[in-house]
Amino acid sequence: MCSAGRFCPLNFILWRCPTIAKEELQINEEIRDKEVRLIDEEGNQQGIVQLDVAFRMADEAGLDLVKIAPQATPPVCKIMDYGKYKFEQGKREKEAKKNQKVIEVKEIRLSATIDTHDMEVKAKATEKFLKNGDKVKVTIRFRGRQIKHGDLGLDVMDAFYEMVKDSAAIDRPAKQEGRNMFMILTPKTN
Repeated sequence: MCSAGRFCPLNFILWRCPTIAKEELQINEEIRDKEVRLIDEEGNQQGIVQLDVAFRMADEAGLDLVKIAPQATPPVCKIMDYGKYKFEQGKREKEAKKNQKVIEVKEIRLSATIDTHDMEVKAKATEKFLKNGDKVKVTIRFRGRQIKHGDLGLDVMDAFYEMVKDSAAIDRPAKQEGRNMFMILTPKTN
């Protein structure tokens, strides 16, 4: 079964799964139109020609005939080296993926009764995460009767932000949801 929910018979080459056909271009014998608008290997337009003439020109050049614009009337075909085209396209996609930066969200957990030294250690770890370009979610989990004193958690969050304010900007201010209070910090842009 293909992703469109139809059976794709492997022994019948001309019929293709519609989801795959959208992704790939038709080449050589897969093209079934009577006439096409042809672009040669140098990029010059040859005008509208019969399909057998286009096949002959591609064969003489030792290249493939590729349908690049199937929705046009008549469809546009280009003479090119299809293997080289696919290789370069894959190379461009890899390069784009390599240059892409994935931003992660790191979490730092505090408590409503945290000591100043412990908070300084957590602040150093937060600054390290921010320098790497990651977002940081600062969380306080209230235990037992601490939930009645949300203002203590807010004071801890404010004190923590004062420690890291040189390298952080507040993306979401401190907010309490149930037993947790959280704030999201992003790297400060200079």
